[in-house]
Amino acid sequence: MSTSSVRLDQALIDKASVMGKAMNRSVPKQIEYWAKVGEIMEDNPDLSYEFVRQAIIAQAERDVGKLDAYEFD
Repeated sequence: MSTSSVRLDQALIDKASVMGKAMNRSVPKQIEYWAKVGEIMEDNPDLSYEFVRQAIIAQAERDVGKLDAYEFD
């Protein structure tokens, strides 16, 4: 994964610092998270934030092998 430097408003960085600390994320990771949520919500305007958040969590669980197969009766 390549990286690049960008200029951001200090107020955004300060807010990301606070939110990142609360969520155990670094400032860059918090901003990446906001960008990911924003991108998903722009592509799917009818979805709620909570739905998007849960979808991101489910994808992360899948990626680390923490999902169980659903058993149909």
